[in-house]
Amino acid sequence: MTIAEERIDRLAELARQASIDGEYDRSREYVRLARRVAERNRCGLPRRFKRFTCDDCDVFLRPGRNARIRLQDGHVVVRCDCGATKRYPYRV
Repeated sequence: MTIAEERIDRLAELARQASIDGEYDRSREYVRLARRVAERNRCGLPRRFKRFTCDDCDVFLRPGRNARIRLQDGHVVVRCDCGATKRYPYRV
């Protein structure tokens, strides 16, 4: 694991903890910084990070708090409080 990947994992954990504490502005900063680190070092973001961050408002998503999770025919629908929607396929 490279230093950049370790840094991204640490920032993702900090963003999650800030979101738990209700500090959404701090969570946004950690998410933005993690994305910038990944861009500059040309490494991808972990799937868990991509699925639990909003692309529009950059906040770390917490189901039941600031995100709504629903299952529909063959896909998961994640809706953030800002109104952004993501869909992911799943297999039964």
